[in-house]
Amino acid sequence: MSGHSKFANIKHKKEKNDAAKGKIFTVIGRELAVAVKEGGADPANNSRLRDVIAKAKANNMPNDTIERGIKKAAGDAGSVNYENLTYEGYGPNGVAIIVDTLTDNKNRTAANVRSAFTKGGGNVGAQGSVSFMFDKKGQILIDKEECEMDPDELMMFALDAGAEDFAEEEDSFEVITAPEDFSAVREALEKEGIPMIQADVTMIPQNWVELTDEDAIKKMNRLLDLLEEDDDVQATYHNWDE
Repeated sequence: MSGHSKFANIKHKKEKNDAAKGKIFTVIGRELAVAVKEGGADPANNSRLRDVIAKAKANNMPNDTIERGIKKAAGDAGSVNYENLTYEGYGPNGVAIIVDTLTDNKNRTAANVRSAFTKGGGNVGAQGSVSFMFDKKGQILIDKEECEMDPDELMMFALDAGAEDFAEEEDSFEVITAPEDFSAVREALEKEGIPMIQADVTMIPQNWVELTDEDAIKKMNRLLDLLEEDDDVQATYHNWDE
């Protein structure tokens, strides 16, 4: 592992999300709809749905809101069909950026994403232009303060459950899995009562880029803020070392 702590960034993102709960609930609501359409409304038989439900609970989405979302997706055959689209590009000073979207209008989403890149001093590239700089992995972050298990025991438990790697950071533990093993490892940790700050299949940068120029930092923040405000954007990955 790189040893690069991502917990501070996660906390920062959570604070921003707290100020925009409508956005995160919209994101998760779409993920629930897609998971139900792909694998059915019974979490017991749908591992992707179980993962989305866990994500919803981690973001303090009320249980009745989760249940309503599942019932709506299961009962509404004519509901909106969302399409997964991924955009790749560069921000200021060559920062690599990947944007995952779920949309019912490709033209709107493409225009909004391009606009965000342009206003942030970047540009959208071709498919594959930056994704080779990232590894697709399951990533589970555990808050040290909340975890009662001994670090060595936690590491062995995670590895026995199927994790690829385990890292102890200053304020968190990080568990890395292959994408196909993510659900099994997350559920094993959940059953053990281990508190997870975040659990997602994500894109982890192989290298990090520092920005020292104030104008570049301002533009990068603007780019990320514009993407975060777009309801079609599910996740943004980048290799800016904040």
